[in-house]
Amino acid sequence: MLAIMTHILDGKGLAEKIREQIKGEVEVFKKKNGFVPGLATILVGDNPASQVYVKNKNRACMETGMKSFHHFLPSTTSQQDLLKLVSQLNQNREVHGILVQLPLPSGIQSDTILEAISPEKDVDGFHPVNMGRLVLSKPGLRPCTPLGILKLIESVSYDLSGKNAVVMGRSNIVGKPIALMLLEKNATVTVCHSRTKDLESVVKQADVVIAAIGKPHFVKGSWIKKGALVMDVGINRLPDGKLVGDVDFEEAVKQAGWITPVPGGVGPMTIAMLLVNTLQAAKNNM
Repeated sequence: MLAIMTHILDGKGLAEKIREQIKGEVEVFKKKNGFVPGLATILVGDNPASQVYVKNKNRACMETGMKSFHHFLPSTTSQQDLLKLVSQLNQNREVHGILVQLPLPSGIQSDTILEAISPEKDVDGFHPVNMGRLVLSKPGLRPCTPLGILKLIESVSYDLSGKNAVVMGRSNIVGKPIALMLLEKNATVTVCHSRTKDLESVVKQADVVIAAIGKPHFVKGSWIKKGALVMDVGINRLPDGKLVGDVDFEEAVKQAGWITPVPGGVGPMTIAMLLVNTLQAAKNNM
């Protein structure tokens, strides 16, 4: 039996190339239109992980020449005050994208806040209008992580048409939107979740595996079909501090044809796609 040649998908490297491309496009945009795209981020509370994420997003934004507007609010902020800020940013012509970092403190309803963001400035792609446009295969701002997954797949010229794709997880952030985006690429999609029976046998039939469930090393190498494309969205911190994905990488890499590492796979692509969406939102506003 021939050995599988596994390709490790370098999300970090691809994200850097995309950021450089965006930087050039922002410069052209500025010369043509006299202003630059602007991204506003809102962080409520002092969640350490959220602070790191927002810091990275703001830094990436500024490195590409965009404007970055950061709003830090205490955990005691009321939902009404947060809605007031979102309304102000909706009206601010220098702001083309609005990102509210999740999770929000208890007492603030995430859905209410996300739905208050203007769909034209919803660079996370979570607004019901943009999600609805995705369902209908109409143009719109797409969720960043699923969009990053597709860009990684496209980077190796992998043809999704006719492939059996299994999506593990049904969240509004990753699972549902990536399933719809794979359908747009003519894949045959199965969405698995906590109630799925005989999950292992379902995954074993997949040409493409998208793991987004938040359980370290849950997907075993023995589950992976030889030559399959494996996209690991999970980011889990072990007791020793090590970051690992939802897939047992050391096992799966022996089976997969293509696989993303954790860290350095899907994660960096999410921020890169945020920049893509912010630039697109600015262009749409012309």
